[in-house]
Amino acid sequence: MASSTVSFIIIIIIITTVLLPSLSSQLSDLFPSNNPPPFLGKHSHPIKQPNHHQQYRYETRYFSQPLDHFSFLDLPRFRQRYLINTEHWVGPSRSGPIFLYCGNEGDIEWFAVNTGFVWDIAPRFGAMILFPEHRYYGDSMPFGSKEEAYRNATTLSYLTAEQALADFAVLITDLKKNLSAEGCPVVLFGGSYGGMLAAWMRLKYPHVAVGALASSAPILQFEDIVPPETFYNIVSNSFKRESSSCFDTIKNSWNALRSEGQKEDGLKQLSKTFHLCRELTSVQGLSDWLDSAYSYLAMVNYPYPSNFLMPLPGHPIREVCKKIDGSPAGSSILERIFNGVSVYYNYTGEVDCFQLDDDPHGMDGWNWQACTEMVMPMSSDQNTSMFPAYDWDYSAFREGCQRDFQVTPRPRWITTEFGGHDIEHVLKSFGSNIIFSNGLLDPWSGGSVLKNISETIIALITKEGAHHIDLRASSTEDPDWLVEQRATEIKLIQGWIYNYSKKMKATFEI
Repeated sequence: MASSTVSFIIIIIIITTVLLPSLSSQLSDLFPSNNPPPFLGKHSHPIKQPNHHQQYRYETRYFSQPLDHFSFLDLPRFRQRYLINTEHWVGPSRSGPIFLYCGNEGDIEWFAVNTGFVWDIAPRFGAMILFPEHRYYGDSMPFGSKEEAYRNATTLSYLTAEQALADFAVLITDLKKNLSAEGCPVVLFGGSYGGMLAAWMRLKYPHVAVGALASSAPILQFEDIVPPETFYNIVSNSFKRESSSCFDTIKNSWNALRSEGQKEDGLKQLSKTFHLCRELTSVQGLSDWLDSAYSYLAMVNYPYPSNFLMPLPGHPIREVCKKIDGSPAGSSILERIFNGVSVYYNYTGEVDCFQLDDDPHGMDGWNWQACTEMVMPMSSDQNTSMFPAYDWDYSAFREGCQRDFQVTPRPRWITTEFGGHDIEHVLKSFGSNIIFSNGLLDPWSGGSVLKNISETIIALITKEGAHHIDLRASSTEDPDWLVEQRATEIKLIQGWIYNYSKKMKATFEI
């Protein structure tokens, strides 16, 4: 996580698990399923609307990157796409800063037009804007094409967070050298998976960037650092706080879904109830579709209308629950569920039928990352979650990854490479100039840093905030708490740049 989203772009949960014994016979055919964590990449797509280009002007360039930064073999290179805007940059003579957004798991143009905060503040800083694309996503494909890059485990083996960070570091170092801008400070930005990358890059390459704004960055969602049920508990609480009856209806719907699917014409009836374009062959796809909607609704539960993932009203979970609770008398539980999720999938009313497996953006890359190093344990608690209960089962997860990609996950690699355990001590001792911003309505907030670690490792928490809302463009509908949050972020970034300039000046005077 866009935004990663996305990321961090984008989706449902990659968890092949066994259910709690008490429910295994009832719901094992529904949930969980072998899908990736719900970041943002699924929703990223090439930007075609001219109004976006008018609002955010940038030049598209390409940079030749090594396929493997950590080998000296003569391997092929690939073209990394990046977007650049120097309209407001005051240049190297005035040490103009460079704002670099760490590209997520998707098309970089989509993340660029959905990160308005960077564009909004660049003029006041006299900053250059840089959006480098994450390797293996968008147009940044090794081996010449997506088909070749995604061919097998050998070609995908260079798709890692470490390689992506090295791409960013090499690109910005080369760019600064070519522009005689070695003295210009770099500030990192990122949301979701991109926020994780921004925080990790500040820790791994402190000489490259002076600070990082890591928004909705779940860097602790690994191993046993946070309880695995955290994500689904937060999603569930977002619905429960709007309506306990809405929560109960969703919680009871999974059994209703299973029961209907077991009837002689049950799959046909479910396809009709949920207005599907093609008849179901199993209940699993519909279960995934519903889970995806609930998870994303919690992520983008913004206080104003948005078009980030889907066209949605303000407080979309509130509207979903109004539809569920306000369904006509006599409506079945599944009819109520359909009325509710239509707020997410068809708020404009323009969709005639739904394609459950329609994923034009492709998530093969994120599936791979989730099966190798981005192993995020998830579970659902029978007492606190509105989702079917299940435990995290690494053995089943590993078997799924070996089947799909012929690889064995490394669940401890991220914490070995970037840290995570005893995070307070580690960041206090070795880190500086990182903002971890989180809205507590965002289900990924439970895996992030939620308290100040030091004077320079700051946690900005908003009770009503959702998934990296602070990186969205400012608008007249922004609540006061969001305006104040962004003002604090601007002040902290100003401090990073001021302190850097002060140190540079003192060095030159010596």
